[in-house]
Amino acid sequence: QVQLVESGGALVQAGGSLRLSCVASGRTFSTYAMGWFRQVPGKEREFVAAISWSGDRTYYADSVKGRFTISRDNIKNTVYLQMNSLKPEDTAVYFCAARATTVATIAMGTYDYWGQGTQVTVSS
Repeated sequence: QVQLVESGGALVQAGGSLRLSCVASGRTFSTYAMGWFRQVPGKEREFVAAISWSGDRTYYADSVKGRFTISRDNIKNTVYLQMNSLKPEDTAVYFCAARATTVATIAMGTYDYWGQGTQVTVSS
């Protein structure tokens, strides 16, 4: 069992930056691929970024490519999402997810564990 706790969400002005963190419990964090997803009320949850167990492979949604960076620290059992040049359309609840395999994927249904989410609001 893996428990995920996100933090770092806040209200920020357009053009600003935030770094989200997701701390995972459990000794096997380093063997899990990790992902970030986001959801706006009334809309489906969507993929944002994913990272393989070693961090050597990363994937991004086209809407965030070049602005967001996913990374991980397997010593600290933490995955990060650095968000730069934020836009109002980035406003959402951001969820961290873990996949019980070393291979990352953009497919939401393949993730086994989810955090509770952290709110990011970007004002114009």
